Amino acid sequence: MLDHPSWGVAELAERLGAEPGEVRSALDELFELALLRQSVERDGGLRPVSPAVGLQMLLARQQAELEHRKQRIAEGQAAVAAMVAEYSARPATVAEEAERVLGMDQILRRLEELADTARVEALSITPGVQSAASIEAGLRNNAALVARGVSLRTAMQDTARNDRPTLAYAQSLTDAGAEVRTAPVLPPRMLIADRATAIVPMDPGETSAGVLVLTGRGVVAALVALFEQVWSTAVPLGAAKTRDRQGVTAQERELLHLLGQGHTDESAAKRLGLSERTCRRMMADLMERLGARSRFEAGLLAVREGWL
Repeated sequence: MLDHPSWGVAELAERLGAEPGEVRSALDELFELALLRQSVERDGGLRPVSPAVGLQMLLARQQAELEHRKQRIAEGQAAVAAMVAEYSARPATVAEEAERVLGMDQILRRLEELADTARVEALSITPGVQSAASIEAGLRNNAALVARGVSLRTAMQDTARNDRPTLAYAQSLTDAGAEVRTAPVLPPRMLIADRATAIVPMDPGETSAGVLVLTGRGVVAALVALFEQVWSTAVPLGAAKTRDRQGVTAQERELLHLLGQGHTDESAAKRLGLSERTCRRMMADLMERLGARSRFEAGLLAVREGWL
């Protein structure tokens, strides 16, 4: 169309050796991508947009959509945290919708029961690296789920790729038929079975202290929605760590966001599932690539270079 602006569907179909219906579908998609616009010279005709302009607009729109999804995830995290806190504070009269389980032995027993009763789907979010006990319990429970043909989807943190036991555990899940994706930042740990029962920690900072087993339709639906938001922006485990047009990874960009919001190295590292030392090393590398002499200057340069 760039070479022959006056051509219509028939000419394009003949040149491409395609059916007219295929060409019309392609034109519709190009129009949705803002790579075609209505012609002002030909009534009902379309004109192609210069790729230099159209593709930049497309990338900008996709970036805006990604930022919008991240904002929705953050809002979902806040809403879920508020609901969990409310359930934790309620009296025992709501036991039919929120059961408190205290102590690691009881928590592991409850996880085993949930794995034994799930029939269709199990969704989980597991931030940070996994302990030996968590990996052992996970392997045992997931084997039971896979044996019954239950669909498994697990979201893990990007740091799982750098921890050998956790990476081996994640790969064992994929080998068994589960889907595993990773993201720089995740909400607190959760497990959802058949979109009917969810297990979340009473204290996200100390998951071994106790969990809530939730069966209320509203709160479980909210947790499922949060999981799907996380899943939509996470990267499959088998995919290589990708960098955007500026050469920045999702984890590096998230670190810049966190430090820009006033997080310390310690709190940023905790959110990203990294050690404080690794967090500092990443920031030093970003400052060197930006040519910044201070973190404040790094923030300004990151915005100017389009990293934020």
